[in-house]
Amino acid sequence: MPGWRQWLFALKVSGAALLALGIALWVDLPRPYWAMATVYITMQPLSGATRSKAVYRVVGTLIGVSAAVAMVPPLVASPEMLTLALALWTAGCLYLSLLDRSPRSYLFMLAGYTAALIGFPAVTAPETIFDTAVSRAEEITLGILCASLVASLVLPEPVGPVLAARVGAWLREAGRWTGDVLSGAGEAPAVRARRLRLAAEAAEIDALSAHLAYDTSAQSRAVPLVQLLRGRMLMLLPVLSSLADRIAALRGLSGLSPELSRLLADVEAWSAAGAPAAGADALTARIEAADRPLPPHADWTALVRASLLDRLRELVAIGRDCRALQDGIARGSGRPREPLAFAGEFGGRAPRHRDHGMAFRSALSAFLGTVACVVVWIATAWPDGATAAMMGAVLSCMFATQDDPVPAILSFATWTGVAAAAIGVMLFGVMPLVHDFVSLALVLAPGLILCGLLMTSPKTLPVGLALGVNGNALLAIQDRYASEFGAYVNSGIALVGGIWIAAIVTRLVRSVGAEHGARRLIAASRADLARAARRRGRGDRVAFAHLMLDRLGLLVPRLAAAGPDSELSRIDALAALRVGMNLVSLRRARHGLPADQVAALDAALDAVARHYEGPRGPASDGLLAEIDAGLALIGAQAGAGVGEGIEARGRRDALLGLAGLRRALFPGAPPAGTPLLAREAA
Repeated sequence: MPGWRQWLFALKVSGAALLALGIALWVDLPRPYWAMATVYITMQPLSGATRSKAVYRVVGTLIGVSAAVAMVPPLVASPEMLTLALALWTAGCLYLSLLDRSPRSYLFMLAGYTAALIGFPAVTAPETIFDTAVSRAEEITLGILCASLVASLVLPEPVGPVLAARVGAWLREAGRWTGDVLSGAGEAPAVRARRLRLAAEAAEIDALSAHLAYDTSAQSRAVPLVQLLRGRMLMLLPVLSSLADRIAALRGLSGLSPELSRLLADVEAWSAAGAPAAGADALTARIEAADRPLPPHADWTALVRASLLDRLRELVAIGRDCRALQDGIARGSGRPREPLAFAGEFGGRAPRHRDHGMAFRSALSAFLGTVACVVVWIATAWPDGATAAMMGAVLSCMFATQDDPVPAILSFATWTGVAAAAIGVMLFGVMPLVHDFVSLALVLAPGLILCGLLMTSPKTLPVGLALGVNGNALLAIQDRYASEFGAYVNSGIALVGGIWIAAIVTRLVRSVGAEHGARRLIAASRADLARAARRRGRGDRVAFAHLMLDRLGLLVPRLAAAGPDSELSRIDALAALRVGMNLVSLRRARHGLPADQVAALDAALDAVARHYEGPRGPASDGLLAEIDAGLALIGAQAGAGVGEGIEARGRRDALLGLAGLRRALFPGAPPAGTPLLAREAA
């Protein structure tokens, strides 16, 4: 049953819709129902998200209106070219929207289908395009303003406290994982799946933080801290995964000394206590003291131990920073109270995964779906064909982010049909009895509130949108009652028919399924790993982590949808992330090495690139041999410790990077340096 927050949102959205309707009738706008429908599209449970969406919607509407006005007059003598231009504009804007993948993407999508909403009705009456564009912009802007006003003034629910709570929950789950890793506790498959969810939840927190700048809470001043925190949250995942791997490896080698075990236990206790800054300095000093220079011909145990201490140092720095930034966000401050410890690889914009292929297929589906509706319109001389073309364009865009949009589109069509039947009863049975705005509001309120309640749950959100948006469009309230049954039925058929045509075209061109989407993400990650191995320049480790973890956040729900029987469920996504981190470290380490060691390192990197450029499968023995050859050559030189010169530091980074690659790609291989006969026996 809905709670009080759900009832509050339903009352607010219905009140905003009635306010927009009343003002539109008062100022004599030609289509007041557009203002009502806009409220349901714009309104969000959080006030900051409503204002954010309102800004993008106003800008997108103005761009779409301008595009329609620019296209219609020059092509007025050729309706076919005009409809083709509108379809191309809608498809192009959808393509940009899918590549953007931020809240700003809504601007591009709206600019696309707004031109279709205004332009298609003008095909048969081009002389009205300017008046239609102006009135449509006025009606949509009125709906946006009413939604923003009600969301901001009537018991507003700001984004800031919700974001702070989500960050706290994320850090608590990461803290539990930290405790499990440092104590050496094993993980059941269900626990591993929950850990992977952290990547998806970090992406959700990032999306929520995009609305923080439009918020009125104290946390709105903490936008820079949220960005700094997100980078550290993402880096925490590969660090913890690497730590778990190194601890397991050292246990297998009997290399966990009592001193190191006590250090791990103390870091675990510090993390459980909330990662206070006071204890971080002492722990960092103990880690530095335990980290001895690597001797020439360092054995495998020494390499794994040094790698573990590096990751432990990063864990303490990231944990300290996360708590300091969380405190700053909770206080609504623009800067943390203490200097941050995890050094600066967070300068640039965080890269996001962009799938040009699927964006193009979605744009092609929108184009062909719109053209198909226009063909039916022309072939049948359908009076309401413009409505079908409008709905085809809108529905092709609305669910384009899904792997298979067809079920959502068909559900939208079903509930649009339900709305048409219910609105028909109201329009011809109840509305003739309404004679003033008060009685009109009383008649509309129950249905508007029901639509708002349905929008509060992710499962019923499409139902609420279908009823709220298309229901208001079908009701078509104006300043006087002038409904005709035949025209209403034709309009309802056009609405549902346009949606069905969009679904059919989408099924033929666009639908792929969750498993196909997961395979594309995995292939993109493998291609980036191969590129990272091939390139010889300096790398930004955090930028690479952002990209890989952005993909991981997209991959996790698709792996869950693919099911436990899918071969994809056996993929260790965090191991691939660890490979990427080590590749970036190795690329940077090359700049501090002599020529012979650079050649050995390049041979190993080229072998890694060949592995990821080939078909998916286990790494070859040849790759293992190249990594071991690099370890043997570079490890034969003088040792390297923290704080040594550039060349010594480069050797250390190269050795630890190669060791990390070996552990990620060959977790079951015998230790490096094991003689061939003993390795074959193992």
